[in-house]
Amino acid sequence: MTEAPPGEPVERPAPVQPGSVGIIGGTFDPIHHGHLAIAEEAREALGLERVVFMPASTPPHKPGRPVTSPEHRLAMVRLAVAGNPAFELSELEVARGGASYTVDTLEALRANGLVDPWLILSTEALAGLPGWREPTRILGLARIAVVPRSGFDPLGPAWVEARFPGASSRVRFLAGPLLPISGSVVRRRAAAGRSVRYLVPDAVAAYIAQHRLYAGPHLEDADHRD
Repeated sequence: MTEAPPGEPVERPAPVQPGSVGIIGGTFDPIHHGHLAIAEEAREALGLERVVFMPASTPPHKPGRPVTSPEHRLAMVRLAVAGNPAFELSELEVARGGASYTVDTLEALRANGLVDPWLILSTEALAGLPGWREPTRILGLARIAVVPRSGFDPLGPAWVEARFPGASSRVRFLAGPLLPISGSVVRRRAAAGRSVRYLVPDAVAAYIAQHRLYAGPHLEDADHRD
């Protein structure tokens, strides 16, 4: 899945590291192929044994903005990951309720025995990390895998070091993939009665249609997290 210039070989998957875990969080409103491709890239590039999808209960970066109910978002993630044995859904943040802060989630995971997982972020999300709750603590609880996002300037170790001195070794930048899909695009298309097939898994498209999730005015962009 790693992108390479024409004619250059694509890197082979890293050997699976027993017990290794990646965490990918967000509102998943809805989950789409971009999320899944990012998770698969991180799984192969880092040799992860499993990747955990962590839907937020209430995204703190979007106070007061409408978000589809947790029950529907959990159901869509469950459908999306069903075909990949390395992917799983966690209801931790939804069960906890309230604003979903990454540092609280990582603390809870550590208390349950998960030490030093990989937190999978987009370049855009990493750029906002200095404004998250206890970002230095986040870097102590998890390593960060950064995937590029179309339309956003790439960052690098120097950027990390300038803001979190001594922490650049905790961050790894992955080469891809670049899929220009966002939840807001899916919601707008669904609200307009357009097809969302090939943007989301077929089971998720069917669920959206069945429950008319975005039949009204489209929701504000809720793809980012804190």
